[in-house]
Amino acid sequence: MKQKLMCILFIDDDEPTNFLNKLLVEEMGCAHHVQVVTSGMEALEYLTGSGSFSNGQSHPRPDLIFLDINMPGMDGWEFLQHYQKLPPNQKANIVMVMLTTSLNPDDEKAAQQNIEISGFENKPLQPEVIKKILTRFFPEVC
Repeated sequence: MKQKLMCILFIDDDEPTNFLNKLLVEEMGCAHHVQVVTSGMEALEYLTGSGSFSNGQSHPRPDLIFLDINMPGMDGWEFLQHYQKLPPNQKANIVMVMLTTSLNPDDEKAAQQNIEISGFENKPLQPEVIKKILTRFFPEVC
């Protein structure tokens, strides 16, 4: 029996995209838990157990984060600035992949230069992309 990731976190403001991404991951059976948040601030609250996630329940720490760039309020780049300031126990060993519709080559270049970003993929998310990421970063899941 193959192992599963504990949690995959999607950070994206587009609800139809989130619905499809969550459905895809659940159908692939590669994670015990799929968490979707619609803003960078909500993602920080999830990771730190604060805000709407401070209800005393524990939340699975994500093994893999898919991060959108273009979001209102706090975009993906601003989220990364805050994420980098988190204590190590709230971010250690998390693989983060930019998942975006951006066609701006500067975004991909900036992602490649950011030590927190492990990959840059275009939407829509496809099973082959998930398999590629799992094979590269989580071979025990494949």
